[in-house]
Amino acid sequence: MPKNYYNELAVRATTDEDAFEELYEYFFPRVYNFIFARLKNSADADDVVSVTFIKMNENLESYNPDKAAFSTWLFKIANNALIDYVRRVDRNNETEWNEFFEPAAPENEKPEVVLAMNETSCELLRALDKLNDRERRIIELKFWSDLDTRSIADVLSISEGNVRVTLHRTLGKLKNILGDV
Repeated sequence: MPKNYYNELAVRATTDEDAFEELYEYFFPRVYNFIFARLKNSADADDVVSVTFIKMNENLESYNPDKAAFSTWLFKIANNALIDYVRRVDRNNETEWNEFFEPAAPENEKPEVVLAMNETSCELLRALDKLNDRERRIIELKFWSDLDTRSIADVLSISEGNVRVTLHRTLGKLKNILGDV
C-alpha cells in the first residue's frame, strides 16, 4: 500500500461505506492489541475499542490528512479513550495470560514446543509489567500496533528523539529483566 493510502481511505470513508469498512478491518486488530496489552482483560478492551471506533466514526469528517497520518489520529483517539477508561475504573485487572497468548500452532506441533511458547509469552508479559507506564505504552505502540517512531511521538505527545531513546533503553531493560528470569 502507498504511504498515504489509509489517509486517502479515511477521507473517502466519510461518504463511502466500503472505504470505512476497509479502515475498520485493517485498524481494528491493531487498536485492539494496543488496548488489550494495557488492560489485559478482553471485556474491558472490547469496551474501550468500541468507544474508540465510535469516536472515530463521529469525528471522521474532522480528520485532516495534512495535519497527521490517519493511524496517528486514530491511535490518539484510542490512547485518550484508554486514559479515560483507566481514570473511570478504579480496580486492578488480573492478567489473562492464556487469552492473550493462546498459541495458534498447527495441530501436529509437539506439546513441549507449545508449552515453551506459553512460558516465554508469560515471562514477556511479566517483564512488561515491570516497566513504567510510558515505557510500556511505547513498546505496545511499536510492537503490538506496528506504529513508526513519528506516529508514536504524535500519539503520546513527545518528541521522536524521546521515543527512540526510551525505546532503546526499554528494550535493554527488558533484556536484563528477561535475562534474570
